[in-house]
Amino acid sequence: MTDLLVASEPTRKPEGLERYRLHGSPDSANFIVRMILEELGLPYDYVAVDRLISEQNSEAYRRLNPQGLIPVLEVPGQDAPMFETAAIALHLADAHGCLAPAPASPQRGRFLKWLFFLSNTLHSDLRISFKPERYVRDPETALSLHAGLTRRIAGSFAHLETELATWSGPFLLGQDLSILDHYLAACARWAQIYRNEGKWSLAATPHLRALCERLEMRPTIHRACELEGIEGKPFTEPRPVQLPGTTA
Repeated sequence: MTDLLVASEPTRKPEGLERYRLHGSPDSANFIVRMILEELGLPYDYVAVDRLISEQNSEAYRRLNPQGLIPVLEVPGQDAPMFETAAIALHLADAHGCLAPAPASPQRGRFLKWLFFLSNTLHSDLRISFKPERYVRDPETALSLHAGLTRRIAGSFAHLETELATWSGPFLLGQDLSILDHYLAACARWAQIYRNEGKWSLAATPHLRALCERLEMRPTIHRACELEGIEGKPFTEPRPVQLPGTTA
């Protein structure tokens, strides 16, 4: 990646926190953060959040993230835990001078617009589509909401496919791997499973499929998948993760 910031050392350390601490649950949004941590080669501790008992809604967890959402990353040198996947990913990239264009780079604006598109549009739509009944009570309205979201999701992937084709890949920014690619691949994974089976196909976006295939070859992605309990090809032939304590 060209025009990158030089990594800087944290200036403050919360007492007792010597390295990153990631709170997550298998194949939740922490998967994106874990891929980035592995890509950067950073040491970190992992704290499992048991979704089967709704541990993310516990008083202790809500002190970390009052929304009760996953993930949370505790960061040495920061005065509060971090949540929001895009914020965590951006912080890691900028703090370590890798996987993102520097602020003065001509790529920065393009990078930021797609990062927030992934976070605020695609990922948000996916999350609602998994459980639309959380947002509307009437079952028929929930089905209608889900149908509308799947159309929006397909449209979002079409926009990203056009961007990949415009800049001739293999990654979203062109030749340089960035946090955008980890975020996008994870969204492509989830769009094919977790209630959306058969409603969108990676075959419809050949440039995106090529990006996913390239990521699947990286040892850092293999490591992240192993730690998340994700088996097989995570993006091109995804299979749902079985939560510990459940049966297939």
